[in-house]
Amino acid sequence: MLALSAAATLGLDAAGLPAAWLIGPMIGAIALGVGGATIRVPASGFTMAQAIIGCLVAHAVTSSILLSIARNWPLMLGTVGLTVLASGIVGWLFVRYGSLPGTTAAWGVSPGAASAMVAMAGDHGADVRLVAVMQYLRVVLVVLSASLVTHALTAGSQGAAIPVAPVEALDLRGLAATLLVAAAGGWIGHRFRIPSGALLVPMVLGALVQTGAGITLQLPHALLTVTYTVIGWSIGLRFTREVLSHALRAVPQMLLSTGLMIALCSLSAWVLVTLLPTDPLTAFLATSPGGLDSVVVIALGSGVDLPLVLALQTLRLFVVVLSGPPLARLIARYA
Repeated sequence: MLALSAAATLGLDAAGLPAAWLIGPMIGAIALGVGGATIRVPASGFTMAQAIIGCLVAHAVTSSILLSIARNWPLMLGTVGLTVLASGIVGWLFVRYGSLPGTTAAWGVSPGAASAMVAMAGDHGADVRLVAVMQYLRVVLVVLSASLVTHALTAGSQGAAIPVAPVEALDLRGLAATLLVAAAGGWIGHRFRIPSGALLVPMVLGALVQTGAGITLQLPHALLTVTYTVIGWSIGLRFTREVLSHALRAVPQMLLSTGLMIALCSLSAWVLVTLLPTDPLTAFLATSPGGLDSVVVIALGSGVDLPLVLALQTLRLFVVVLSGPPLARLIARYA
């Protein structure tokens, strides 16, 4: 898997594709997972990787996220509502005309919070394996489409480079603070089952440490490379042969539903551009129905308005988690 990941990463990086250090390992892991490999990334490793991404965000963004939400909350809430509505429409079409059970399809098209949706789906009678395939196939397709769009809109710029903290020399104090914040924040988020808490809690703690204690978090290139690799492997290895065999007939429908959802979310991005002074790439990444951690990785390396992207993605995350169960029941009942 190391060899496949390295080859894919170097090829994508040479082509200038954003988030190549995330997508390369993901491609290598998918190849091995579908091929029958049984290796898995430990849950603690994935939690720590999300926590490091939270620290990376905290390094660049602090109170500006809350200010962005406070200034534009009606528009942001409306945009998030359009995204959830789009997923509801896609889910209804999937249940009405597709071949999967209603509850399973309804949970599978949720636009975000993949791990939370998979965990909750089992408690509501859905087939967790099919929900997992639909959710993580959506994550993979969204990451790929967001990377291609970013590459197209930032061609010739420096946006494709892997995002790193702007430090010149190793600061042991800053690195120690980063690891401590990541460990403590990741544990808190996991222990209290906060949606995407492994990423959000370290982000908040990191911002408080930087503004309150005056310590600048440091994230060396090597640390970020390992972090992206772990996240890519964690997503890719979920695509096992056993899981895909349960959804082989529905894969065309899944691809169609994911493409339709991305298209509808792109429409909400166009609305955001027309109503808010922002650029198309920022709007596209902000409304993209992908995983918070992977979208943030792409946004960090593209020179977009990160506070707006993170504010909308975080707001959508909580709305999706809260609205997921009643929306799934509603779709299954009336489709």
